[in-house]
Amino acid sequence: MQKSPRQRTFPALSRRQLLGGAAGLSAAAMLPVTAWAQGTQLNVRVYTEPDTADPLDASGFGEAMLYGCIYRNLIQYVPGDTWGHRNDLAESIEQTSDTTIAFTLKAGQMWSDGYGEITAEDVAFTFERNLDPEMNSRILPDIGPLNRVEVTGTHSGVFHFDEPYAPFWTIALPYLSGAIMCKAAVEEVGGRIKTNVPPTVSGPYRVREQRPGERWVLDRNPDYSGDMPAEFERCDIVYIGDEAAAEIALESGDLDFTEVAPGSVRRLQDNPPDNTDMSMHPSLFYVWVGMNMANPKFEDKRVRQAIQYAINVNTILEAAWYDVAEPSTGIIAPGLIGHRPESIIPPEGDTQRARELLDEAGIDRLQVTLNVLNDVTFTTAAQVMQATVAPAGIDLSIEVHESGSFWTLGVEDDGERWRDLELIMNRFSMLPDPSYATAWFTTEQIGDWNWERFSNEEFDRLHKEARTETDPERRDEMYRRAQDLMEQSGAYRFITHGVTPNLYYTRVEPATRPDGLPLVQYFSRA
Repeated sequence: MQKSPRQRTFPALSRRQLLGGAAGLSAAAMLPVTAWAQGTQLNVRVYTEPDTADPLDASGFGEAMLYGCIYRNLIQYVPGDTWGHRNDLAESIEQTSDTTIAFTLKAGQMWSDGYGEITAEDVAFTFERNLDPEMNSRILPDIGPLNRVEVTGTHSGVFHFDEPYAPFWTIALPYLSGAIMCKAAVEEVGGRIKTNVPPTVSGPYRVREQRPGERWVLDRNPDYSGDMPAEFERCDIVYIGDEAAAEIALESGDLDFTEVAPGSVRRLQDNPPDNTDMSMHPSLFYVWVGMNMANPKFEDKRVRQAIQYAINVNTILEAAWYDVAEPSTGIIAPGLIGHRPESIIPPEGDTQRARELLDEAGIDRLQVTLNVLNDVTFTTAAQVMQATVAPAGIDLSIEVHESGSFWTLGVEDDGERWRDLELIMNRFSMLPDPSYATAWFTTEQIGDWNWERFSNEEFDRLHKEARTETDPERRDEMYRRAQDLMEQSGAYRFITHGVTPNLYYTRVEPATRPDGLPLVQYFSRA
């Protein structure tokens, strides 16, 4: 059971959302922290480094953790075991029709550093800059069919959509695209924040400095005007890609909270470090092995299918996840609309069928390279996969990457490496709506997040139509079919959703989402 932050009271939810639904360790990151967290400083590990203070360029949960500390949204996720939200900047917010959402801001909510009051103009500016094609927003899919934001008063406005879009409540408003930006400050710096210290913030913390490859150092924001002030004078978001290294950092006192490797769970439960506790959470992450369909090696579908059949997911989970995680059936986790009860290819695979497919393709032995993050769980999984695909006639080489290298492998704007990319073991974060999973595998995401370069007209149509479908049963069918199409392409072998085991010192009261990811802005002293 997830603990609630001590003496933290969250207002009643205005709208409840239920579940219906990497890198190598920087040496600097392991240096002792002189302030140490004894009531004045909090040190929380992040597995992927936040690298931008501007949500337009955000890449995932690393930035979400940072933005939760320094910015504010109209609504925010509440910590606990059930998905829900609380009003933050919004005094009120409601769905007024299938295609409109009206909001009223709390009066007197301030920007730091003399930038004045937060207004509806800032809200409109935040969302409409995502709609601007020239801004090339990486989080544009989050806001769906949003057309415009009408400002009706200093503190009020209306979101207008081209069609119904229920995920706006669970994906856009409380997450990356919903981090409200100061119009005046952003326009002053040319329309995009390119420095790591933003000119103004609104959250409980502000940025003191970023030490690339190591940490973001945050201080308590003296200009914060909300109802959940920071309980720590300083908060460090510490980047450590490898879970084993993060465990060492926590045991040495350099971290207060970290996710740990699945393989460490039993050891830490039996022999925990002094004054620590552990919590276990079901994860929404999805892990898979993808194949670059544009690479000549994988043009023949039979070759892709051979790799699918050769991968024994059960063996991978036993060795890398220590049997604490279950095989996944797709990219949508149990409990969410669209979860498939089973995959087309069974988790154990079929070595004989893999060999037959390679023979049909005229290949004696297939030479392929698998790219993975420098993380003990993923490198272990890769080594097991290397051994288990060999009997099918597949010689697998492994390339291990630090975070900065890995997350640009398939991005066209970051060079030509995508052309030679072969296999990728990847993990994407997830939110409690299936549209957040399918959004990254559409044709328009090729060269950005769709590294398999999978393109299917039916899939694209299903993604677009399912996000506006109001019948849950029909929506469920559509997302199941979309995952069938992914698997039938041969470009995907689904592995697991994993689990989220968190280890933390009892001197802090952590606050997490239902999937175990930290909401650092709500952490408090024990």
